[in-house]
Amino acid sequence: MSIKKIYLLLLLSLIANTSPLIAQSLSAVVLDSLSKEPIPYATILLNNKGVITNEDGNFSFILDEEIKESDSLFISCIGYKSVAKQLLEFKTNEILLRPKAIELKEVIVSNKNYTADEIIDLVEENLEKNYTNAYSKKRLFYRNSSFNRMTKTNFTIKESTIDAFNQQFLDSVINTVPKSNSYYTEILGDLYGNFEEDKQKLNLIKASELYDKSMEIDLEKLEEKFNDIIKKNVRTDSYFKVKSGLFGTKLDANEIFESDIDSTDIAALNKEIEKKKKNQELRKINFANYRKKSLSALFKQLPIHEDTDYNFITKSRKYEYTLKEFTYLGNDAVYVIDFISKGSADYKGTLYINSDDFALIRADYENIKSVKSFNLLGISTNTYLSKGKAIFFKETFGQYGLRYFESETGTRIGVKRPLKIIEKNKVVKGKNRQNELSGKMDFVFTDVQKNEIVVFDTESISENQFESYKEGNSILPTYMPKYDPEFWKGYTIMEPNTAIKEFTSTELE
Repeated sequence: MSIKKIYLLLLLSLIANTSPLIAQSLSAVVLDSLSKEPIPYATILLNNKGVITNEDGNFSFILDEEIKESDSLFISCIGYKSVAKQLLEFKTNEILLRPKAIELKEVIVSNKNYTADEIIDLVEENLEKNYTNAYSKKRLFYRNSSFNRMTKTNFTIKESTIDAFNQQFLDSVINTVPKSNSYYTEILGDLYGNFEEDKQKLNLIKASELYDKSMEIDLEKLEEKFNDIIKKNVRTDSYFKVKSGLFGTKLDANEIFESDIDSTDIAALNKEIEKKKKNQELRKINFANYRKKSLSALFKQLPIHEDTDYNFITKSRKYEYTLKEFTYLGNDAVYVIDFISKGSADYKGTLYINSDDFALIRADYENIKSVKSFNLLGISTNTYLSKGKAIFFKETFGQYGLRYFESETGTRIGVKRPLKIIEKNKVVKGKNRQNELSGKMDFVFTDVQKNEIVVFDTESISENQFESYKEGNSILPTYMPKYDPEFWKGYTIMEPNTAIKEFTSTELE
């Protein structure tokens, strides 16, 4: 081994604080050279593979055996002078980017001074040329962060013929419902396909889930309490009518009175084991399919598509555009255009347009009013939050692809309705109504979903390659009660933010 190679391994081991016996990783933080503030969403490229700095300016890159000491890392961000350094030149885990001053004499973007509206028209005209719907294989990392909070939990009993189903009992049940909760899911995988519906296949490589199990409702104990009360007060051949206002449904009591499996019945036990095995396999398929559908829905919402809620480009008549300034991404001059709704649209934000080919390279957006609302028969929803950003990069084959997409939505949901549960029995002579529970429910909770996608590498594939690929996902997410930095060791991901790093379940306290 050469002296340079030994020095490289030692240096990378020191920077990443990892063992030289496993894959090396380069971890660093990107800072503004003047303010020393972290720079989020900067692009880091190494051998045409890229990552994005997180909101704290941090990134981590896996350096596999193919990496050479002469390879260079490229760091770029809109408004800053790009940095290109060989790996051996990094002596610290801080990378400073200098703001790039704009001199008008340097801005030779066209032989015509375009207006903001003309630039947007050119962006739309060049969408098909700049972005492709061809089949590809994308290595990506997807993080879903979910935050729930109950703001109102009332259930008032008006009538109950079963003494055990009283206000005190229901209040005790409601008190078991967590008032707030956080849930994080992360996956690394390869997404095959294009932007068309049902034209995606997912190969999961690894997955994790981070949440507090102690905040979950203990459904088994709750079910035991309900079943015990029902068995003591309800006939086995009864059925239930559940009504809420104009709506109603029918439930049989048979399942409540099902007996447990006899531990001496080998055939029944084997049948139960086989059932659990099938359920486990089904869980794996469902987990992969749900994540695939989530990714598909997010990709279809990109502002480069026509049928999207983020229609800042394709429905330009709904927006007012202002050419704010010029800036740079590397050596490319970039138009910076602010947009705001003329009245009917929901968003405002900033677009960054390459002045050479009129490609949208970044879009930052946020809603200025409720995006969606619904209120009927006591059920109400209000999507009060919708914001995010999309960052594109130029592929080696000349067209642009997604590097990073962030979407955050917040919905407030309310349920204010009467509820009535009636036990009926056709066998009983005379009045078939046996028991009744009626009351009024009034619940309000908020749900905030944040989705982040980082595309590290994109490889063109043919339609035949797509069709011939067979999904065989056999992965379930690994549960973590607290963030474990070792879990993703050896894999390139988007670095977690401070909230994730500091997350700890109360069960560990």
